[in-house]
Amino acid sequence: MARRHVARSIVTAVNGTTAVGLLVAKLGGAKLRRGRNGVLIAEGYRLPVPPATCFTVGSVIMTRRTAEWLLSDEKAALFGHESNHATQYAVLGPLFWPAYWLACGYSYAVARHYGTRNIFERMAGLESGGYRRHVRPGSAATGRPSPPPGSPSRG
Repeated sequence: MARRHVARSIVTAVNGTTAVGLLVAKLGGAKLRRGRNGVLIAEGYRLPVPPATCFTVGSVIMTRRTAEWLLSDEKAALFGHESNHATQYAVLGPLFWPAYWLACGYSYAVARHYGTRNIFERMAGLESGGYRRHVRPGSAATGRPSPPPGSPSRG
């Protein structure tokens, strides 16, 4: 295992976020499995909140599916996204929670979607986490190309 992954695991253990992740896993009825890069995978998470297929608390990735599913080659990007969140927990510790929810509020206010403009989701890899880049309805960035200068606009 790379030194940075060992360091991340130690820091999230010391700052208490992995302990909270283990508690969330237990409350969610999940079974712990060793993942890659120093993270644990809590497979079979059963609580209805949050509704996501995967989410991370400390160095513990919760999934409603199996560890094998998350560790498969097809889900490498998703695993990487969730591992990036573990790094964010190492950097911010328990401050990650209020910072993340403020970022969700900001994202919703400007884009009407909790993940699109959330700095933590963007830094973890927005598309890798299953998010699409949404645009606030009625904004200038509607996804349609602008007509060339001097041409009539397409209504």
